[in-house]
Amino acid sequence: MMISNKKIFPIAFIVSCCMLSFAQAQNVDLFAEKDEPIRDIVTSTFKTTRIVNGHSIENVGKGILDFKILHRFGQLSDGAYNLFGLDQASMRLGLDYGISKTLMVGVGRSTFEKQYDGFMKLRLLSQSTGGKNFPFALSYAGTMIYKSLKNTSTTIKPYETDRFTYAHQLIFARKFGDYFSLQLTPTLFHYNLVSTSKLPNDFISVGISMRERISKRVNFTQEYYYRVNKLEGYYNSFSVGFDIETGGHVFQLHVTNSTGMTERTFINETTGEWGKGNIRFGFNVSRVFTVRKPKEFRK
Repeated sequence: MMISNKKIFPIAFIVSCCMLSFAQAQNVDLFAEKDEPIRDIVTSTFKTTRIVNGHSIENVGKGILDFKILHRFGQLSDGAYNLFGLDQASMRLGLDYGISKTLMVGVGRSTFEKQYDGFMKLRLLSQSTGGKNFPFALSYAGTMIYKSLKNTSTTIKPYETDRFTYAHQLIFARKFGDYFSLQLTPTLFHYNLVSTSKLPNDFISVGISMRERISKRVNFTQEYYYRVNKLEGYYNSFSVGFDIETGGHVFQLHVTNSTGMTERTFINETTGEWGKGNIRFGFNVSRVFTVRKPKEFRK
């Protein structure tokens, strides 16, 4: 049966419209944006980059310079003659800088043993909720320490490289809501030079730290380092303190049995013993400067 031209054009027009509608429907299905769950990064696991002596999981922001003063008085057991340690003091001056959102670096100088230190801390994983849930945060911190105190020995003259110590740390942290945070810090030390051939050059320790919220601006902190293999005559470092937020800054007050404020001295070479009152009152303060503003705030 032959179909006239007058019938062919209406049929072709209807078929074309149907095909165009089907193609548009396919395009909508293929290219329509789907609502993806939002990933929320957990922040403020701890209130600052130091818990007491040791690193926390936190970094300073990109383009931010943080000038830190870590101060320790003498031992409370020294009694009234030394005003329970207030007549004596040691401190560390430090500068920390945020290179990116995940990388910060820092340098410091301690009066105790005239030590210089430099470190870098890199955020590897972030705790998150929502679309991509991840249960903890992970960072790596590497520190190099140089002991510049003059050698009193007249028989042995050490090389300059013998004065260096290195610390490698993995920092695992989790924030359990607004009121509690927990951190584990396995640490590996390497001494370029030890006092006797019987001692190893490498030492292992594990730190555990906690933050407990007391009020909107006050947190209670604890920091303990257990030494797996030990130098004789030294004790495990234990510190407790309070973090007080004051208008964008955190002022830290604490009591510790450690004199030094580098990883070498407070983790592996703490001479104070809590049971004998060999503890020290101290505080940490910082002043933050914006060196480089984020692009969205530049004019």
